[in-house]
Amino acid sequence: MDALEFRPTHVAPPDGLATWTRPDFSEPSVRLDALLPVQVADRLGDWARVVCSNGWTAWVDGRLLVSLPHRPPGTAQPLTRADDPRPLLRRLEHALTQYREQAEDLAEGTIDLEAFRHLTRGLRLGVVLDGDAAWLLDLDQGRWFYCDGLQLHSYAAVEPPGTSGNPAAAPPGPGPGGGDV
Repeated sequence: MDALEFRPTHVAPPDGLATWTRPDFSEPSVRLDALLPVQVADRLGDWARVVCSNGWTAWVDGRLLVSLPHRPPGTAQPLTRADDPRPLLRRLEHALTQYREQAEDLAEGTIDLEAFRHLTRGLRLGVVLDGDAAWLLDLDQGRWFYCDGLQLHSYAAVEPPGTSGNPAAAPPGPGPGGGDV
């Protein structure tokens, strides 16, 4: 791939990104530099094969790649319901309201700590707002999204990459004998 053909679609996250020669944890490779532009050439479940501007290729956890704020040429499409951040924002708002109401009940003494823990068990929420930028955790999809106000862009994942639909090919998680993601 020459420099004229290379069109980056993503960049590595700000802390860099581990790579593998195959879409499993058995053959680790070099780490991508922070914010290095890459082009996603192939996907296998949560894995993405990326190509760098010099033609070097490797497999990465595709959910950790940061989408560029523009689409590659020729892929422009209208905003779709899946891209619309409002449904996720409503779910996050509902979860935060539930937590706030339980915290108020606990502070007012209408419930005890055990009831508070029971009522908030399983409630998880992740939101970072910085001016017009937002990072939103969607636990239904198991990933963080970057929101520019109009669209959601996959930002990072909660679980290690897997090859969905093939449990035997799923890589082991972190820990003894597992990969370091």
